[in-house]
Amino acid sequence: MIVNIRNSLIFIVFVFFTAGCGGETIPTPQQRLDKAKKELTQAKTESDRFYALGRAAKESVGLGKTDDAKKWATELGGLIPKYVKDWNYGNAIQDSNLVLGRIDVIEGRIPEAKKHLIEAGKSPGSPQMNSFGPNMSLAKDLLEKGEREVVLEYFELCRKFWTLGSESLDKWTQNVKAELMPDFGGNLLY
Repeated sequence: MIVNIRNSLIFIVFVFFTAGCGGETIPTPQQRLDKAKKELTQAKTESDRFYALGRAAKESVGLGKTDDAKKWATELGGLIPKYVKDWNYGNAIQDSNLVLGRIDVIEGRIPEAKKHLIEAGKSPGSPQMNSFGPNMSLAKDLLEKGEREVVLEYFELCRKFWTLGSESLDKWTQNVKAELMPDFGGNLLY
C-alpha cells in the first residue's frame, strides 16, 4: 500500500509539473509531441539537441509516428558517446533503446526489441531515473507479447540505479511471475 501511495504521489507531482504547476489542463499526447518537436527545432547547439531528442522520439513513437521516432532515436544513439560525463547520459541510453525497441515490437521484430530492453536496462541511471524510475513502456509492450523473462531481467538491471524503487520493482516482479500486468503508473510516461 505504501508503494501505491508513493507511486501515486510521484505521478501527481509529475502531472503537476508537466501541466504548468497546476494552472493548466494535462497536455494531450499530441500537445506533448508538439512541445517536444518545438524544443528540438529550437535547439541551437548539439548539446541542446542531445537533451531534446529523447523526448521527441518517445512522444513520436507513442503516437505511431515511427519514422520520426526512429530518426530521432538513432540520432540520439549516435550522440551518446560524446556525452558520457553528462547528467543526461543515462536518460539517452534508455530513451534511444526504448524507442527503437518499441518500433521493433510494432514491426514484429521481438528478438531485437528484447535486446533493446536489456540495453536500456544497462543505463547507469540519471537524476530522474534514480528518483522516479525508468520508463516501462517497452517492458509493457513485451509483456503484452508474452515475453516475461526479459522483462524480469530488465527489472533486475534497473535495481542498480533505482534503489528508491525496490518496492515497486518487487511488486512488478510478483505480478509478472503471476502472469499479471503490473500497474506501471507514471513509469509509462517518464
